Amino acid sequence: MWALLFTLAACAPAAGTGLGTLGDSVLNFSLPTTTEAWLSTPAPRSSPVQPPVGKDNGTTGRQIRLRVVKKKKIITRKRKKTAQPSPTETVAPSRSRSLPKEQKPDCPPLGLESLRVSDSRFEASSSQSFGLGPHRGRLNLQSGLEDGDLYDGAWCAEQQDAEPWLQVDAGRVTRFSGVITQGRNSIWRYDWVTSYKVQFSNDSRSWWGSRNLSSGVDAIFPANSDQETPVLNLLPERQVARYIRLLPQTWLEGGAACLRAEILACPVSDPNGLFPEASALGSSDPLDFRHHDYKAMRKLMKQVNEQCPNITRIYNIGKSHQGLKLYVMEMSDHPGEHELGEPEVRYVAGMHGNEVLGRELLLLLMQFLCREFLRGDPRVTRLLTEMRLHLLPSMNPDGHEIAYRKGSELVGWAEGRWTFQGIDLNHNFADLNTPLWTAEDDGLVPDTVPNHHLPLPTYYTLPNATVAPETRAVIEWMQRIPFVLSANLHGGELVVSYPFDMTRTPWAARELTPTPDEAVFRWLSTVYAGTNQAMQNPDRRPCHNQDFSLHGNVINGADWHTVPGSMNDFSYLHTNCFEVTIELSCDKFPHESELPQEWENNKDSLLTYLEQVRMGITGVVRDKDTELGIADAVIAVDGINHDVTTAWGGDYWRLLTPGDYVVTASADGYHSVSRNCRVTFEEGPVPCNFHLTKTPKQRLRELLAAGAKVPPDLRRRLERLRKQRN
Repeated sequence: MWALLFTLAACAPAAGTGLGTLGDSVLNFSLPTTTEAWLSTPAPRSSPVQPPVGKDNGTTGRQIRLRVVKKKKIITRKRKKTAQPSPTETVAPSRSRSLPKEQKPDCPPLGLESLRVSDSRFEASSSQSFGLGPHRGRLNLQSGLEDGDLYDGAWCAEQQDAEPWLQVDAGRVTRFSGVITQGRNSIWRYDWVTSYKVQFSNDSRSWWGSRNLSSGVDAIFPANSDQETPVLNLLPERQVARYIRLLPQTWLEGGAACLRAEILACPVSDPNGLFPEASALGSSDPLDFRHHDYKAMRKLMKQVNEQCPNITRIYNIGKSHQGLKLYVMEMSDHPGEHELGEPEVRYVAGMHGNEVLGRELLLLLMQFLCREFLRGDPRVTRLLTEMRLHLLPSMNPDGHEIAYRKGSELVGWAEGRWTFQGIDLNHNFADLNTPLWTAEDDGLVPDTVPNHHLPLPTYYTLPNATVAPETRAVIEWMQRIPFVLSANLHGGELVVSYPFDMTRTPWAARELTPTPDEAVFRWLSTVYAGTNQAMQNPDRRPCHNQDFSLHGNVINGADWHTVPGSMNDFSYLHTNCFEVTIELSCDKFPHESELPQEWENNKDSLLTYLEQVRMGITGVVRDKDTELGIADAVIAVDGINHDVTTAWGGDYWRLLTPGDYVVTASADGYHSVSRNCRVTFEEGPVPCNFHLTKTPKQRLRELLAAGAKVPPDLRRRLERLRKQRN
């Protein structure tokens, strides 16, 4: 009669602690006692117990010695332990014998990543430096290029800290449900925690731990196996408390106890008002504050179109690599047509698929504009009757679908950023900066090489060029519609950056590189930043490793970091359109519960920025004889080495800051005309129209082409010109 007793116990000491063993979880399967088994464990070590690199957290390489007894005959043999979760790294041992289900966040984040939890509510047992202090232990926080500065990439305990912990004060009693962790963000070091315990307190003095449901001992949670992948652990039981502590138990061998975290917590009612009232995250606008995947986005846009059919039109500009259409919502009092004298404006979001806030803001904006137009709001009515607005909420739908499936807290910093082909769309536009600057250095601009509407390089138009279908679709869209103003919505910071995005000095990582329209771009950027609630909050801390508030939350793109092939630079050099990049939030993918507040932060900014299209001069360039508009006429402003051109009806818009300007209109076959135009601080563009007269040579060409006789006066003028030339 065989009998077998299996008893698994991990007896190695806790990493860097004096707490005895890591083996708080024990599995027991009892049969008659004539058979016994035990787990052979390594001798105690003073350094943390670390999982072998490349092994499943150290669980697959250990040896188990089984002693099997049949009557009095002893058989001893060794075999490798089967790959199943170690009892020291499982939350609920009773579930370890079945396939684990994928965990999903069940409560909203407390707000470590979004900065709703202030620095003062972090504490730690120790820190290696201020730059590695507890306030740096925020999920997805990014370090600077150099380690050891004030903006390092995690909280890191001192090497000699025997019992490290990171503590967060929720500010009020809350119901904790889970923890998400990452390692240290650094290009120089590898540091991450591989397991940790969790404790709770109501007074920061008396603490209790999260316990396994089956054994009743403190649970040890498996943590990270790399620097960046977020790892979620749900608590066996939700805990109501004010304070939470994470206690690293093991970490990467040779590294330090470093982590970044987000805490999942559901609100708890406070009927007696014992705690200060939490700041409300809300909006009075009755809008759809949810995250939308591709199908939900398309459905929402259709609903807006059906609600406001007279001012909206949905069209697509092309398809992604995976065949998802790039939908645009057009909003105007006459959708579907370019009205003479009305500027075309666009917002583009979702260039990076994991930077989701811009996408949701544009979906909210189209709902808001539709609703307010129907209500007769004068500001919205004027916007939609004086301009034609185009909203592209998702330029990279393939990348967004990847990020959406992971969810707001688990997508990490980069997953979903690129297209399905692995292309970063903000580096995928043609580099027109280099040929322009080369021509300027050779003295060829603007007489030989124009300072505007630079053509696409030959290499860029080849069939095998590495150009994403999403990029080609947007370029064709730019060429088809005479856009005047645009903004490219991103996420991960709180700042507005403007062209040029590429440094003029080759290989320079950063360098101030202004355009000839520096004053206009700084005006546009300051308008958005100055009306954004989050950017103007004097108490907010920097998102990651730069404090842009010191410069008004505005920066020249190249002076931040060089971006060759950016959409901003391409838009400025290939079309008439002035475009800036708006970094909307520290959190690229904020939780759904934070969308109402993010809308309130940006609502007025989005509207005010659109209104800047009225700044400057506008007019129509016409043929003096026929009164017909002249397409592609060049509008040049003295002192600004960048021209714009007229649309097919002869109308143009030239963004300028207040001042006096000498403006010249010219076109092939016409005499140039110059005039003074004054831009004031009063709202509305200044009319600046031109009538051009054909040159004699042009009139002769047209007459000969029509088969008509040359008038005597024109013949005499041509003869005089010929004699002067001789």
